[in-house]
Amino acid sequence: MPSLKDLKNRIASVQSTRKITSAMKMVAASKLRRAQEQAEASRPYAERMGRMLASLAANIQSGAGGPKLMTGTGSDQVQLLVVISSDRGLCGGFNGSIVREARRQIQRLQGEGKTVKVMTVGRKARDQLRRDYASLIIETYEDVGRRKLSFADADGIAKKVNEMYEAGEFDVCSVIYNKFKSVITQIVTVQQLIPLAVPDTAADDEASGEAKAIYEFEPDEEQILAELLPRNLSIQVYRALQESAASEQGARMTAMDNATRNAGDMINRLTLTYNRTRQAYITKELIEIISGAEAI
Repeated sequence: MPSLKDLKNRIASVQSTRKITSAMKMVAASKLRRAQEQAEASRPYAERMGRMLASLAANIQSGAGGPKLMTGTGSDQVQLLVVISSDRGLCGGFNGSIVREARRQIQRLQGEGKTVKVMTVGRKARDQLRRDYASLIIETYEDVGRRKLSFADADGIAKKVNEMYEAGEFDVCSVIYNKFKSVITQIVTVQQLIPLAVPDTAADDEASGEAKAIYEFEPDEEQILAELLPRNLSIQVYRALQESAASEQGARMTAMDNATRNAGDMINRLTLTYNRTRQAYITKELIEIISGAEAI
């Protein structure tokens, strides 16, 4: 049985931990509000940008040429995965879910005989993936948006990806990130960035009841796409970073709330054990005093 001093020290230790987790929860809550607003504000623009490019691309799908970012290299043998995680832990299963999906994608692609390259954004993805796939990691970005996430952060990553693509280092690029849905729910999302994934816009327009847009091009479609496709790449990376940032703060807030509650439950249990142990010591001393008095 632990002594009263040991129980007292343990209660004090858990109380200190509860103060820390409670403070981290409040900090995450304050950051979450700003990150959620930014993520939700970027969605309409990014989605509309994708639909507009899909409409433009549909006009030259049947043509012989087109920008390389849209038409691809004609092969899918070399795949680049951009895995977005956090630099810090204490955010529940946020990083674990991303790494598990990245592992599944790597195993699936390698099983199909593809060559896989990995670019990690965040230390947690790098640290966990390099245990088994260190040879696949070609680039790592850390402290992205540590103070404040900006478009320049995403633009730097997108330009690096575009440079690698133009140099012929890969054929297909996909990004893996957590999409923010609510404080307790984040959706692991795999989105193809290169070549441009062109959805069936006719089906989308029919489902939404909207008429298909008619465009007049000045200059021609290929020149417009050549200008907009690199910009769209930066926008989609920026959106993924914002969604990931909001998801991280939501996951951390939930994890710290659970930790604070668990610490409170542990303090209650330890306090009960302390009181019972203290009562047992008092009873034992009383018995010894009474026994000694009767012996005299």
